[in-house]
Amino acid sequence: MSNIIDKINEKQIRNDIPEFRVGDTVKVDYKIIEGKRERIQAFEGTVVAKRNGSVSETFTVRKISSGVGVERTFPVNSPKIDKLTVVRKGKVRRAKLTFLKNYVGQYKIKERGQKVSKKDENKAA
Repeated sequence: MSNIIDKINEKQIRNDIPEFRVGDTVKVDYKIIEGKRERIQAFEGTVVAKRNGSVSETFTVRKISSGVGVERTFPVNSPKIDKLTVVRKGKVRRAKLTFLKNYVGQYKIKERGQKVSKKDENKAA
């Protein structure tokens, strides 16, 4: 019985989604259906939470729109996600950034990337 469920779940999982973590800034192009028309709306913000669970995996993106914080939860394997791009890789020390809900002002997240040693810095100059 569980083998049948596993086979169905494998078909539902998307492979075209790039790897991203909590703290990264992502741009989600989401398909919105209005009557007979279909359009793509971009939602760009910081990944605040990520919940793993194979097919039911979700992530929450938070952005500031007109001075108001807006959070939206997306299923990773949804066919309504047209494209997901990682704009900026962030370095955080928390698994969930729920404290941003109460945070007043702009919260700066450090850039995650390759370390540059002082020797390499001197060679480049």
